[in-house]
Amino acid sequence: MDRRSFIKKAGVGSTAAVAASTLAAPAIAQGREKLVMVTAWGRGLAGVFDAAQRVADSVNAMSGGTLEIEIKAQGELVSGLPGLFDAVTSGQADMYHAADYYYVGQHPAFGFFTAVPFGMTPNELHNWYYHGGGHGMHRELGEEFGLVSFLAGNTGPQAGGWFRKEINSADDFKGLKFRMPGLGGKALGKLGASVQTIAGSEVYQALASGALDGTEWIGPWADEKAGFQEITKIYYTSGFHEPGAGLALATNADRWASLSDQHKKIIEIAAGEANLWNLHQYLANNSEALARLQAGGVKTLEFPDAVWDAFGAASKEVMEENFGDPLFKKVFDSVNDSMKKSASWDSLSSVAYTRQRTRVLG
Repeated sequence: MDRRSFIKKAGVGSTAAVAASTLAAPAIAQGREKLVMVTAWGRGLAGVFDAAQRVADSVNAMSGGTLEIEIKAQGELVSGLPGLFDAVTSGQADMYHAADYYYVGQHPAFGFFTAVPFGMTPNELHNWYYHGGGHGMHRELGEEFGLVSFLAGNTGPQAGGWFRKEINSADDFKGLKFRMPGLGGKALGKLGASVQTIAGSEVYQALASGALDGTEWIGPWADEKAGFQEITKIYYTSGFHEPGAGLALATNADRWASLSDQHKKIIEIAAGEANLWNLHQYLANNSEALARLQAGGVKTLEFPDAVWDAFGAASKEVMEENFGDPLFKKVFDSVNDSMKKSASWDSLSSVAYTRQRTRVLG
């Protein structure tokens, strides 16, 4: 069955339907249009909400006021991560800003447009997306659900996460209540973790109450802003699950078709600019935030090699389980081909350079 037809017939879940029903038909008056953007992020959530706001501000400015994006943060109009997807694909809302790997339950290939275990760094992701066919595959995947999507943010490499106890072996994940979305979460599930996917605005309370034993979020700056160091001091600074996590701006395809070519191009440019700006927003803030966390008593650790090996075996199993889906396999092959090509030059240039710079200058 065509997924887009199914979604339109099925409508949205009750929570999303009630919340999104307050949305009017596309606002068009005297040549001015408004798009309502629902987001996965609580208002002001460091970095991720900033990226959504950046897109909206840029569109509003570049269009000279002829196209306005109005942001509705998580819970203001639609609650829950599934509600965002349902609201936009059904036409109840115009667009969402989120991490597409929240929707691997809809199709596992969505994971590639945020991050997959042992996947792409930001440079590799952007190389593939803009010059290796990745954006075309994003559009192809979106067609199944009635979406037109662009990358519109990137967190950079994400940390392994916050834990109530140290991880000394893969067995320590058995029964661990841990927040990790996407295919990385499915890999942790293979190790026996009780994996949960909850909105970022709910993570602090879940960790503080004991509903979670640990969580990944983003990295030092965003994690410090979220306050996880108030709950536990054990922080793993490198993770297998998101080496360069992209954020997505997805517009209902019918609403997209109704826009002028000028407005479409403005949205595309705004998304691309936010993508680059957001990545370096994280890079600019992470080191100083990490120093503050460490000064406050946070213990920064790395997973043992044996745990990394377990991550790798579980991740490979998760990927192979999805090879029966032709589009997933097509995207997987494209991503891996692009990574190999990127690495063949990068390892001889920038990787070698940074190694020598550290050796020479300290």
